[in-house]
Amino acid sequence: MPNYTGIVELSINTIRFLALDAIQKADSGHPGICLGAAPMAYVLWERHLKFYPQDPKWPDRDRFVLSAGHGSALLYAMLHLTGYDIAIEDIKRFRQFGSKTPGHPERNVDIGVEATTGPLGQGIANAVGLAIAEAHLAARFNKPGHNIVDHYTYVIAGDGDLMEGVSYEACALAGHLGLGKLIVLYDDNEICLSGATKLVFTEDIMKRFEACGWQYQQVEDGNDVEAIDKAIDKAKAETSRPSIISVKTVIGYGSPKQGSAKCHGAPFGIDKSGEKEVEITKRNLGWPTEPAFLIPDEVKDHFQKTEDKGGQAFTKWKDDFSSYKKAFPDLADEFDRRFSGN
Repeated sequence: MPNYTGIVELSINTIRFLALDAIQKADSGHPGICLGAAPMAYVLWERHLKFYPQDPKWPDRDRFVLSAGHGSALLYAMLHLTGYDIAIEDIKRFRQFGSKTPGHPERNVDIGVEATTGPLGQGIANAVGLAIAEAHLAARFNKPGHNIVDHYTYVIAGDGDLMEGVSYEACALAGHLGLGKLIVLYDDNEICLSGATKLVFTEDIMKRFEACGWQYQQVEDGNDVEAIDKAIDKAKAETSRPSIISVKTVIGYGSPKQGSAKCHGAPFGIDKSGEKEVEITKRNLGWPTEPAFLIPDEVKDHFQKTEDKGGQAFTKWKDDFSSYKKAFPDLADEFDRRFSGN
């Protein structure tokens, strides 16, 4: 059950229905993850992720990879709300040819998409590579009193990602290397396209990741934003091991199809009663059925504060890098050269 009220509830439901309205307009997409995983996305972006949309290629930004790329509408909703160059018209053009918002994310750092994902498991492997890069750069460039490389790599992954061999191999490497700044949020809804995951996937995930040298935590309720927040804090405090947080979510939360594979990979239709399932979902969660793509002013203001917080972190980093440049000009030149792509 949700333990949030006020602006938190309003923000989470805005995320849910911005994504859901995009899927319904496109008549294509995956609503289940957007409804179920919105609380963890909110907690991550609003309380933890370090980013600055005005300089999206800031070298020390946190990296976020949506390994469960079928949930792209959730990502685009977050990017729009937090100030990236994805307009509401781009959200409305979800899954349309030539749009900024394709059905699965395609790497475009300028709009906040760090990796092309969709083939399950590959996003986690991408994230392991990003975390390796962070560790390498920190070892090469950081000096006492000058931590110019100090960022996290976060992932949202689903059951399908963890079924794939590529994720297992990459996660084994991450554990071996002790990548303490890699944090995976596992959308553990026990549903895949073919039905309940227990039909095809029964291994003990905790034992697997502990065997690979990871910290493992479990949040029993995917709507418990405080528990998710505390788990991420605990993961960040673990500096010698990568972390995975199993968040028990309900796929399609609030909809007539919640908890069912029927809401995994298709837009909502008409209920047995003849009502539109999207309208039932909105009423169940206390959301207006009209207009579509609603973003309350309070939510805009709330996420503006999140963006402002990122701006403060960016300004501090710029000041720190200026001091670093004076103390270590050759290293600073090399750092700039690497990030310029030359």
